[in-house]
This record gives sequence, structure tokens and C-alpha cells, in this order.
Amino acid sequence: MELNKKIRDGVIKALPEARLINNREIREKVYDAWAVSLATSGYKKIEDIPASGNPSTPEMKTGTQADHLRSVARLAAVMAKDLADTFPQFKVDMDEVIAGGLCHDLGKPFEFDAANQARWQADPSVTGWPSIRHPVYGVHIALSVGLPEKIAHIAGAHSMEGENVRRSLVATIVHYADYAFWRILETAGVLKT
Repeated sequence: MELNKKIRDGVIKALPEARLINNREIREKVYDAWAVSLATSGYKKIEDIPASGNPSTPEMKTGTQADHLRSVARLAAVMAKDLADTFPQFKVDMDEVIAGGLCHDLGKPFEFDAANQARWQADPSVTGWPSIRHPVYGVHIALSVGLPEKIAHIAGAHSMEGENVRRSLVATIVHYADYAFWRILETAGVLKT
């Protein structure tokens, strides 16, 4: 698949934390994954996706889906670094933490897409509603662009789907960073009611 340069450039601008990924190949595939995910949806920028955890949950009063991805990546990195600094036996790949935090919601353009939502709601008996949730679709996108299986696993296991598998160390970190992000903003009154 040929990547849309304008969409990809927007991804690079939206996710400056990706520059913290030392492995250039993984960093470039993070950009590619988001460019493909957006190009196959009604969205052209990460910031255009409604800023909520799921299509039926409250949006942030301010901020964007890019802010969510960036915050989860940074929260996950702080948790991983603190634990590694505290416990010598705690080994974690920080490239995986940042890439996983930025890619955990790769499937949101598909699940949030208005055309998909309308089609699924029109007759849920045909495809379900949603047909495929964003964690599962995110696995498809990650593997399609050649991201490592461990990053695809994070996309697939960060949400409730992860309760059906044994999460990797980094998937566990990203899961808790993502969960904390939404619960803390809810408690702080930063989500719309």
C-alpha cells in the first residue's frame, strides 16, 4: 500500500514522542501504521478522531486523541523508568514502551469511523456492533505494516480484550497507563458529562 504523504506528515507532527524511539525502523513503522489506519477511514488526522476512549464514552472537554496517545506513551515511560530505576532486575525495552503507548489505539479510526458506525447500527445482526473493536483492528494494522508482534500485542491487549490473554510486561504497563489516563481525567472533571 502506498502511503499518503500528507497524512503521514500529519502523524509525524501529531506524535513528537515517536522521536524518543531509538530504533529508526520501529519509529518509521509507527508513523506508517497511523498513516495506513487513518487513510482507510474517514479521518485524515489523529486529532480529528473524537477524543474519547470508545465511541460511546465521554469525550475530553479539551484535547485530542493525539493528546491521549502522547500522554499514555509518557505515562507508560515514567512508570517503566521508575520501576527500572528502583528494581535492578526490572528489564524493559523503552522503545517498545513508547511505540506501544503511541500505537495502542491504532484501530480507533476504524471503530470510530462514522460510516462504519452507521452501517453497524443499521443492522447489528449482520456484522455486530461494532463489527471489530479498535484493539483487534489495531493488531491488523500493526502487523500489516510490519510492526513487531510485541507492538501488535500491545494494541490488542491494552483494553478488555487483554483479559483473555496473558499480557506481556509492556502491554501491562500500557494497559494501566491507558486506564489511569481515562479514570484520572474522569475524576478531575476533564471529560464531558
